[in-house]
Amino acid sequence: MRVVFAGTPEVAVPSLDAVLASEHEVVAVVTRPDARAGRGRRTVASPVRARAEDAGLEVLTPARPSEPEFQQRLRELAPDVCPVVAYGALVPRAALDIPRLGWVNLHFSLLPAWRGAAPVQHAVMHGDEVTGATTFVLEEGMDTGPVLGTLTETVRPTDTSGDLLDRLAQAGAGLLVASLDALAEGRAVPVPQPADGVSLAPKITTDDAEIRWHEPAFAVDRRIRACTPAPGAWTTFRGERMKVQPVTVADAEPVPPGQVVVGKRDVLVGTATAPVRLGTVQAAGKKAMAAADWARGTRIDDAEVLGG
Repeated sequence: MRVVFAGTPEVAVPSLDAVLASEHEVVAVVTRPDARAGRGRRTVASPVRARAEDAGLEVLTPARPSEPEFQQRLRELAPDVCPVVAYGALVPRAALDIPRLGWVNLHFSLLPAWRGAAPVQHAVMHGDEVTGATTFVLEEGMDTGPVLGTLTETVRPTDTSGDLLDRLAQAGAGLLVASLDALAEGRAVPVPQPADGVSLAPKITTDDAEIRWHEPAFAVDRRIRACTPAPGAWTTFRGERMKVQPVTVADAEPVPPGQVVVGKRDVLVGTATAPVRLGTVQAAGKKAMAAADWARGTRIDDAEVLGG
């Protein structure tokens, strides 16, 4: 089939590579426009654009998929189908109707669970033991279209959202190609999503990533892992923000939420239940370092706490 692939971040690159290696013909790629990133706020291309240009593909970067010029070029390309992975913009009905077989989205959850922008982060934060990926026919609704295929993936006890998303991106690439193959061969049977079991996964904000030390240890652990690597879990110390990498729940006597207990080899912080052991932290204006090194250099008083 003739394919126009849509995607933007690094997590979409494995799917683009898989489609390029398949029997389908990728005639162009759609991605978000170049954006400013990094400390210098330099304008950089999306990972999908960089990979597409390496492959010699035409790249379309509309500000919005509703632009008439973009839709006209899509008609000229005459795709049979448009696979889409983390593109980052809503596709209007006029554009959805252009490819003969529609747009096929790879979503990183078992729909209808965790519809929205951050399914993997919400799965980790809510303690799901199993998640997965779903291919479905894109509609105007938020991840509501009929399902073409699924796969499951175990959420490991120490998974960050980055760890889990990396595995789903690799496995999901194969699922996406299998769904395209089924469409090409007339074997695909889209199945409507059930009305029950719907949950929403809105974007995780910086405010969501603030550690709540008054929560139980398991919830503190999940929040930090869910927000790693992005947007990055954080707390405050002496009035300044400090980034916190994943922690472990300690087998130790409870201490008040947020209270810091400095030992010879580790640093514990109190929660509503057991304390947690800090791993790597990054104080304001400093490099990331082991919590024990941070504590030695900071000279923490016995009564000091993390958070408000």
